[in-house]
Amino acid sequence: MRAATPIDRIAEQHTRELVDASPVLATTLGVPGRDHLLDDLSPDAHAAHAALNRRTLDALAGVAPVDATDEVTVAAMRDRLGLDLEGFEAGDHLADLNNIASPLQGMRDVFDLMPSATAEHWAAIAARMSALPEALGQYAATLREGARTGRLPARRQVELGIAEAGGLADAAASFFSAFAATARPDGAAPSDALAADLVRGVRDAREGYAGLARFLREELAPHAPDADAVGRDRYQRASRAFVGATIDLDETYAWGVDELARITAEQEALAVAIAGPGASVTDAVATLDADPARTLHGTDALRQWMQVTADEAIAELDGVHFDIAAPLRTIECMIAPTQSGGIYYTGPTDDWSRPGRMWWSVPAGVTTFNTWREKTTVYHEGVPGHHLQLGQAVYNAAELNWWRRQICWMSGHGEGWALYAERLMEEFGFLEDDGDRFGMLDAQRMRATRVVLDLGVHLGKPAFDRYGGGTWDYDKAWALMKDNVATDDGFLRFELNRYMGWPGQAPSYKVGQRLWEDIRAQASAAARARGKEFSLKDFHARALNLGSLPLDVLRGAILG
Repeated sequence: MRAATPIDRIAEQHTRELVDASPVLATTLGVPGRDHLLDDLSPDAHAAHAALNRRTLDALAGVAPVDATDEVTVAAMRDRLGLDLEGFEAGDHLADLNNIASPLQGMRDVFDLMPSATAEHWAAIAARMSALPEALGQYAATLREGARTGRLPARRQVELGIAEAGGLADAAASFFSAFAATARPDGAAPSDALAADLVRGVRDAREGYAGLARFLREELAPHAPDADAVGRDRYQRASRAFVGATIDLDETYAWGVDELARITAEQEALAVAIAGPGASVTDAVATLDADPARTLHGTDALRQWMQVTADEAIAELDGVHFDIAAPLRTIECMIAPTQSGGIYYTGPTDDWSRPGRMWWSVPAGVTTFNTWREKTTVYHEGVPGHHLQLGQAVYNAAELNWWRRQICWMSGHGEGWALYAERLMEEFGFLEDDGDRFGMLDAQRMRATRVVLDLGVHLGKPAFDRYGGGTWDYDKAWALMKDNVATDDGFLRFELNRYMGWPGQAPSYKVGQRLWEDIRAQASAAARARGKEFSLKDFHARALNLGSLPLDVLRGAILG
């Protein structure tokens, strides 16, 4: 077992201070004792976080790495903390509002991860709900400071925030009311005292979100800019944050256009095999959707199918393409309490008391599901995707400090690996069924589409002639989505709004996949140049044992 080094101790101290400052992070990581609290979201708290980053960077500058693991830790921390400071100094946190991953959602989403078996658990839930007015008031203060200094989210994101906060405040439809109604501590009804605490907590949570909606409507909306685009400077910074590498944005846009055309041609050819000569992608979708063998009815059937599919992948890959550690052979497939339509993964705690979980947030009214669309999603979220990737980092505690295991994560590495894993399952022969392979191509086509529209809108790139030319905007991006993503309009609208308000994140999936494939190709070429046989299994094991890293750092660690 590797002995902890001074660099490890700096990283551990940094992580302890992060957890001390963020009860939400503590819950996410499974650190007990602070589940009744919420984060300080004020401008002062952001300044304190920046000060922590500066102290840690100063500490790293004064200590020499003792081995290759230390060298990777230092490179990763300098990259992540330095970029975080760049964003702070630019005031990015002062306009942090979107429809998927801003504090508005984060303060609600943490309740999904809270234990709820005992009366003590529900008391913490009630207390945390009652803490929402203060936390959301601090969040409003940060956005207010952004408005004062001219840093505001786009009007579209403000309006979406008003609607979402209003829904959480609504007496009839609030998540908090429905959540509290499920309270059965130790299998029994809550005591009178706990029931009163929960009623108070629901009321406070709803009032907190009502106050946020009022602030957004009355103070922020009148000043929010109409333009969705954030411009090249902010976009380049966001891209580096999400990808973990500095990319040529213009070359990447051109590659995205070509990649979209390539995947479209591949899918169109497969549509003919599925639906007959002259068939279109739309015809193939209709054929697959009409197949009862590919249809599930109800969320119970969906959850069971997810679980069986995930378990089968683990069993068949283990010992053949990967050596999967015992704790990673368990994954829990869950139906999320929300109804956004998203599918996501939450990692295991360090002690494995909470396993890795795949969540499906089923939209209201949706009761029918098509397996051809989603088999590749199970591989993406499960094994060999996020569950293997993130779980292996947690399992490798003997080599990786706490920051490396649980804090250092970015979507270029994580989502890039998961998209790479989708193609890997095709390579391994798990998508030989035409419908399942068609679904994988459908998902890859969506990811290529958003490279084009995300970069296109935010950088003001020329739009395709068939959409009227000029520069990309929201309406032209919507037309591009409609032409290339075969799903319902509600999901498409949510996704497009996400891309507008979370610049640089969506392309990081496909760009990350591209970089993973490039690193693999370079590693293979380097092995051949040394006269050695390239082992894909060994390459994957080595890369995953490093944990999540900025992709520029991963490249250096793998290739030397």
